[in-house]
Amino acid sequence: MVNTNRPISRREMLGAFGATGVAALAGCSGGSSDSETADGTTTGSDGSSGSDSVTAAWVYISEVGDLGWSWAHDEGRKTVDEKYDWLETEYTEAVAPEDSERVFEQYAQGDADIVFGTTFGYQDPMFNIAEQYPDTYFEHATGYRTRENMGRYMGRIYQPRYLAGQAAGMVTENNTIGYVAAFPIPEVIRSINAMALGARSVNPDATFKIRWVNAWFDPQTSKQAANSLIDEGCDVISQEQDSPAPVRAANEADVWASGYNAPMGEFGGDNYLISPVWNWEEIYGPTISAVRDETWESDAFWGGMETNLPALDEWGPEVPQEIKDTVAETEAEIVNGDLDVWAGSEFEGESDEFLFQEMNSFVDAVDGEVPE
Repeated sequence: MVNTNRPISRREMLGAFGATGVAALAGCSGGSSDSETADGTTTGSDGSSGSDSVTAAWVYISEVGDLGWSWAHDEGRKTVDEKYDWLETEYTEAVAPEDSERVFEQYAQGDADIVFGTTFGYQDPMFNIAEQYPDTYFEHATGYRTRENMGRYMGRIYQPRYLAGQAAGMVTENNTIGYVAAFPIPEVIRSINAMALGARSVNPDATFKIRWVNAWFDPQTSKQAANSLIDEGCDVISQEQDSPAPVRAANEADVWASGYNAPMGEFGGDNYLISPVWNWEEIYGPTISAVRDETWESDAFWGGMETNLPALDEWGPEVPQEIKDTVAETEAEIVNGDLDVWAGSEFEGESDEFLFQEMNSFVDAVDGEVPE
């Protein structure tokens, strides 16, 4: 749902990249085309002069080889690095939140024009450093705090989650779907609820069981959690983890699986459904271009599937055509703005602020309550 009472700023320029419109908490700064003048300088579409080059830095919570959250962000970094010959990129991986303030400061003291912090735990450290270095731009993924030189960004991953939920609801035979979850925070609760609502939209008897592992990246524990859910009768496994371990566990047990963050079909074999994935270049490109054009603004971006930031990967090899057709029809309704994932639920009509940072309860399709 778009909060039309809030201003929309330049990241709506994402629409120029093929989107029908950007659903945002507030507007976000976006890229614009530029051209080279006779003296070799660049001029943005608004007539401002662009800098010769931009240096952007990323800080990751885990190693980029995890095939999860950090991997997806780094794929976005590599894409924009290859696209813009005026861009220099740097990154530091496996940075714990308690160590991130030091890393942010090192980049701010160096040559970084903009620094991206890619996990919720970086929010407060980045907020502190941003105040000390007002001439450096900062962007934080998933959080809610901003400064004049610090924006925030996220995608409405709950939309592809809803679609993956439809697929899960159509393949389950015993109406019990397992979900290996990270932490009981609004971001995760929102994804669980959306997937459960998607399943219920095609299967009114579908129920979700949750296992909390209290970690984003813990392959061994998440695999154990998946196996525990399978032992309890779950014949579809889904996840909010930064590794394919739950997908592997499902494949070994010969049950269906839906991954997250990255395409995980190679780990799911014939039991693979589909995964909600991220195309972070869709936000990194316009944001870095705005830095170069000197049009960057602090804002709060929350784009949906119409921006192609949150998306679905390819179907597994054995997914029935009926499921593909149903999900395709629903996806078109979401992208066109004809379907609100939360319509008909207790969250219908809630503000973006509530959905983003205050959701702390489950829909009826989820077994149990959110841990305190």
